[in-house]
Amino acid sequence: MKGMMSYDLMETIRNTNEWMGASARAMASYPVWGLTPHPMFKLMSAWGRVTERSFARMVIKPDWGIRSIPAADGKDHLIEIETLVDKPFGALIHFKVQGRAPMARRILLVAPMSGHYATLLRSTVASLLPDADVYVTDWHNARDIPVSAGKFDIEDYTLYLVEFMRLLGPDINVIAVCQPAPLTLAATAYLAEEEPEAQPRTLTLIGGPIDPDAAATEVTDFGRRVTMGQLEHMVIQRVGFKYKGAGRLVYPGLMQLASFISMNMDKHTKAFSDKILMESKGEGSEHDHHNIFYDEYLAVMDMTAEFYLSTVERIFKGLEIAQNRFEVEGKRVDIGKITRVAVKTVEGSNDDISAPGQCVAALRLLTGLPEEKKAQHLEPGAGHYGIFAGSSWRNNIRPLVLNFIDANAAPPKANVTAIRAV
Repeated sequence: MKGMMSYDLMETIRNTNEWMGASARAMASYPVWGLTPHPMFKLMSAWGRVTERSFARMVIKPDWGIRSIPAADGKDHLIEIETLVDKPFGALIHFKVQGRAPMARRILLVAPMSGHYATLLRSTVASLLPDADVYVTDWHNARDIPVSAGKFDIEDYTLYLVEFMRLLGPDINVIAVCQPAPLTLAATAYLAEEEPEAQPRTLTLIGGPIDPDAAATEVTDFGRRVTMGQLEHMVIQRVGFKYKGAGRLVYPGLMQLASFISMNMDKHTKAFSDKILMESKGEGSEHDHHNIFYDEYLAVMDMTAEFYLSTVERIFKGLEIAQNRFEVEGKRVDIGKITRVAVKTVEGSNDDISAPGQCVAALRLLTGLPEEKKAQHLEPGAGHYGIFAGSSWRNNIRPLVLNFIDANAAPPKANVTAIRAV
């Protein structure tokens, strides 16, 4: 019960802060205060609005918000999100562009399961949709998954990816962003040995910790400092009584969010201070840059305890991917078995989460892949989010990735056949 009490205490604190913000906003907004126009009331109301919104977002799953896109025919085409596979811990979704013929480029975006929802890749999806059919792994919040659904660790995650790739067919181009990069590499190697014809055509790994020891960051330093026992004691809790997953052991999203914010405390403090001042002056808006960013950033999800702990123990501490020792269901997955999937790595020179060197390490593990099928890119001045969602992605990295996909595309006739078969 201790874990459940801790979890519910966190939720109680969050709920109380949301209530305090709402109360401050309502109290300071009474018309009567207009008779004494003191700036304190405007500041109090602004603080309340920002606080209420911020703490409310923490338990709301964001919407994709992609309604339509312009197409080559000059028309706007509506977007329909369809679920192709729905499993207990995650789904495979497709952004279907209504009225558009199948595209030659078909892309599977493997979203991170590291505390945020797959909607973190909203801008990435939106930027790719005009030029490709896009599929995304949509991971479920562990707090909403009943204990009866069983466990979900990194081996289960890998097998989910294997199933999704197998379903989408060999003409799919996979892009893995950050956390899933090593497991996506492992899933590709699994198919290379077990079902070669189901391998994807290309694999792009963006800012992922293939070899965490290749370049130290605050994340890797933390992993070295604590033992697995200490980590489990500090961060693992049981989902409280409010959610469907009551009793499930998880790494809470609120705890992960606190960790994210602490890494850049000065930046976040200034962002919220500036936002409150803007609101007090009447210069804020519903969809300004602050709200757009923090509505997504603050929306967090829980990870299953076994997924989080196995990631730390096997990927960061044990270096099982980096040393090509990873096993799934007792069988070693040999990355050297990948011989025909073109692989590209993308890193940002200012990435403080997966520092340069961690992701490109994948290329040395691909001992069976010809050098002409390997590529790498280091984006100058780009941080972690910039390499998949910022201006660096839009202006430089996205064109390079699409060119890489095209350079390794099958002849048009074979491409069309594969699309029709799927």
